[in-house]
Order: sequence, then C-alpha cells, then structure tokens
Amino acid sequence: MAVTSRATLTEYCLRALGEPVVEINVDDSQLEERIDEALDYWNQYHFDGAEKMYLKQKISASTIAITTATSANFPVGSKITGNTSGATASVCTEMGREANSSIIVVKDVTTTGDTNAQHAFNATTTATFVVGETITCDNGQTAVIAAGGVTLGTYDLRYIPLPDYIYGVTRVIPFNAASSSKNLFDLQYQLRLNDLYDLTSTSIIYYKTVMSHISLLNLELNGYPLYRFNRMMGRLSLDVSWSTAFVIGDFIMIECYRALDPTVFTKVWNEPWFRKYVTALFKRQWATNIKKFQGIQLPGGVTIDGDKLYLEAITEIKELENEMLNKSAPLEFFLG
Repeated sequence: MAVTSRATLTEYCLRALGEPVVEINVDDSQLEERIDEALDYWNQYHFDGAEKMYLKQKISASTIAITTATSANFPVGSKITGNTSGATASVCTEMGREANSSIIVVKDVTTTGDTNAQHAFNATTTATFVVGETITCDNGQTAVIAAGGVTLGTYDLRYIPLPDYIYGVTRVIPFNAASSSKNLFDLQYQLRLNDLYDLTSTSIIYYKTVMSHISLLNLELNGYPLYRFNRMMGRLSLDVSWSTAFVIGDFIMIECYRALDPTVFTKVWNEPWFRKYVTALFKRQWATNIKKFQGIQLPGGVTIDGDKLYLEAITEIKELENEMLNKSAPLEFFLG
C-alpha cells in the first residue's frame, strides 16, 4: 500500500505495530505530535528533507492608515508631525530616499485601493507614530491614525522577516555588484563587445582571466553583504547602511534552504527511513502509555511488559538517528 498522506502513514505505522490484531493504546493527538516530531527531525537532518532555493524579498515601507480619505492632502515634500508622539516625517514619492530616514506610507482606510497613498520619511526623530493620535501636515491639514494603522516595513525594522519553513541562510546575493548591470557601460558588455566578439578565434583563457579579475575587484571593493539569521527568531538581519544601501521597492535575493512541505511533496510520507522512524516513535509513545500498568495480568494470562517495549523503541530510535547522522549522503561536495 502506497503511503501518500499523513492519514495513510498513521495507518501504516499502526499496522506495523500489530493493529488490528493488537490494540495500540495511543491517542490520536499523541500520534499527530509524534509525526510532527519526526517531520522536524527529518527536515533538519535528512539529505532529502530540505531543498536549496532563492527567495526574493522586497524592501517595504511602513504604513499609516488614517480614518478619513484625506491622504491626498499630504503632498510630496510636506512635513507631518504626530501631535502626541512628536514623531515627524517628510512626505515623498515611493522610490524616493533621504539619508538616515525611515519611511511611512500615508494611506486611507476608508477607501479601497487608495491610489493617493504617499510615502513619508521619519527624518528628524526616532519616535514612532501611535494609534489614535492626530498627525498635522505643515500645510495645516490633519488626520487621525486609525486603529491598527501603524505597520512597520522592513526598511524601518532593519531586518527581513522570513517564513518558518526557512531552515538556514547560506548567502545574500550582492545587490550592488560592480558588474550586475547589463548596459552600455557595463564591464562585461564592453569586454564581449571589444575583446570577445568571436570565441572561435579568441582564446577563452583571456576571458576567464578577466572575469576572475573583475570578480576579485568586486569582492575587494564591494564585498558580500554581512548578515545574521536565527531560525527561532525568523529574522534575517543585514549589517549594512540601510539609508544608503536600499531604496523602497528594492529586492534582495536570499540563497537558503527550506523544509519540504509534505502536503505538496507527498513522496515524503513514503520515504523508507521516515516510515521506520515514525513507527519507532509510535512504539515509544505506546510503551510510555502502558508502562504504568507493568505486571498487570490481562484475561487469558497475558502480562503487559511496557518497560521491555520502551527499551526496544529507544534502541530503534537511536539506531535510526545514528544511521541518519553517520550514513546519509552529504548535501554537496566541499573542500575542508
């Protein structure tokens, strides 16, 4: 029988333990938790449990939602001030930027798909706007910040929130590499135009040498973005000067590993090691449940031996985990 879902995996493992011939004394909620435990271990340590991917993330602006449809009253270049918080901001266009500034979007909550939203920079204070306060523009216009209307974007947070399925980050693609643009003045474009017009009559050694030199220059002059990532926090912190490195609407590319989702990739449920591991976890849970009845004789002269069953389960789990850690294929070849 092919195992293609969580339900069929549960049935398979229970049959492997003896059901329906033997009654398995485990609650359904305990079985679900053991499967989740096995999935987490499999995603972290199995060579097929995660996949390399490139995640695109946008540098987003913070937003302020106001209670009336008056965002058009805050023109580009004007200053707004929070009457309670004292936070100040200057309104600008979406792709604009000022030094040492954080960005606010003034948006109506009374209008669906507000087309008059503008972006403002908190350029003079580290204070933040608060819900319910009145903001005043230097042209005399006012508005009230709606409930739940202040949302910080990645530009103000100074980190990129990542989804829970991201297990590790290996690289942040440089966003201002020396040869990243492909235009008339790009180094690679000029090299191909003037020196590499015909690979059949030109040695590729020269091209390789020049490209290695350009890569070295880019590494020495620009370097790679420094970053910090903790899976428990779900934050990718970039150690850069945000006010000069980014414009609102920019994208960064993150090379990372994500856990496979078994609801999408259903072959996960039928993976041999995973099936054995879930069965062993079920056996351990079953033994844990019946250990307190040790020595009780059932009708027919059968005696429960929960301790022996528990030791068998622990031994199987340890052997499977040792197999995972010591005998699995590496993620990729490396030098060390």
